[in-house]
Amino acid sequence: MKQLKLAMLAMVAFLTFGNVNAQDENNPWAVGFGINTVDVRIPSEFGDYMKDYIGTGEWADNTLPSISRISIDRYLNDGFSLQLAGSINKVKTYASEEDIDELYWAVDLIAKWDLNHLFGDTAWWDPYVYVGGGFVDFGRMEAGNFVEGSEGTLNVGAGFNVWFNDNIGVNFQTGAKKEFADKVQDHFQHSLGLVFRFGGKDTDGDGVYDKNDACPEVAGLKEFNGCPDADGDGIKDSDDACPNEAGVAALNGCPDADGDGIADKDDACPNEAGTKAMNGCPDADGDGIADNKDNCPNEAGPAENGGCPWGDKDNDGVKDNVDKCPDVPGVASRQGCPEPKPVITEEAKKKLDEFARAIYFNSGRDSFRPGVTGKLDLIAGIMKEYPDANFNIEGHTDSQGAAANNQKLSERRAKAVLDYLTGKGGIPASRLSSVGLGEDYPIATNKTRAGRAQNRRVEINLKK
Repeated sequence: MKQLKLAMLAMVAFLTFGNVNAQDENNPWAVGFGINTVDVRIPSEFGDYMKDYIGTGEWADNTLPSISRISIDRYLNDGFSLQLAGSINKVKTYASEEDIDELYWAVDLIAKWDLNHLFGDTAWWDPYVYVGGGFVDFGRMEAGNFVEGSEGTLNVGAGFNVWFNDNIGVNFQTGAKKEFADKVQDHFQHSLGLVFRFGGKDTDGDGVYDKNDACPEVAGLKEFNGCPDADGDGIKDSDDACPNEAGVAALNGCPDADGDGIADKDDACPNEAGTKAMNGCPDADGDGIADNKDNCPNEAGPAENGGCPWGDKDNDGVKDNVDKCPDVPGVASRQGCPEPKPVITEEAKKKLDEFARAIYFNSGRDSFRPGVTGKLDLIAGIMKEYPDANFNIEGHTDSQGAAANNQKLSERRAKAVLDYLTGKGGIPASRLSSVGLGEDYPIATNKTRAGRAQNRRVEINLKK
């Protein structure tokens, strides 16, 4: 037994293994073959107990030089497994008056619990504790004599596996067997042997068992839980938007040939660095139109002109995009179109001016003096002869009185003329407008009565 314990200590101290796992649902079955040692005497005092446990008692170490123990384990759940084991031995002692050399055999059924579930997975190291029962055929000492017998026992103990890989390891187990019917001597039993795990299913043969394989039907890599990485870019195919082209993680595994941060599959110009706004294409002039669609890639211009700046074909200072008459020079006030031809004759305009000068108001008021409405009717008649002409009515005053009052008076007088023309005169209001200009535009001196009379006037002008 001493040699057995020394061998186990050396193995634990020097063996180092890769990433292997304890017996679990992936490898639910395990069988073991090895040797066992039976140490019969169990003293009552703790000091003697320890001496006996390490093989210093009166009962000799008992180990057969061949396979003497066979076991089979079945994993259940949450670290629990069941073990059925059978063992055979030859037990010798020199404690009686005559030497004893008796056959020992036992069948045990125990429940094991993996301590890795308590302390965390230790990979190759797989310690456990157990409790269970068994049946032993051996005997016991009575009054210095050995009496054969057999009975059931309570089994408790601990052990560990050291795994070389996913399927092969070494097992050491030690524990006590307690009798209750005084037919068998209490004893320790220790075992050492090889253990083989099996039963795990790996459909795709990638070394990752199906229960841990996220892609059980397709061979893959352990670092990706059994899923493949066809393009070898470090991104598993299920997360790779471009599984057959090596790419970068930032773009979900897709390549970016021009390095502009846009995956080639989404890049309208995969070989020219561009911007996201342009779907990966460049925009040299910054006009918001990609160079490959810009007729003037180095000159900023609007999309409606193909990315080119607007011209001015008629050189009238109004750009073609707003020029309503792009082929004919015009003026900005008419959106590039030329001034219209007069819509009223000079003779008719002179008559309007003449009639307008005859519009008189009562002093300080916006009411007409007698005879004025006849002149207004004549004015309305001329306006009806020229329906395309529009007019602006201006009211003016002299400088007598406050300027603010004069301003308001001029506005009321101009409005009075407009109201008459659109009312009784029948001229559409859309053709007329009015404005009061107060005393600011005299046509004669305000120092004389005659001059002030000239300044109190209404003018009717053609609107351009």
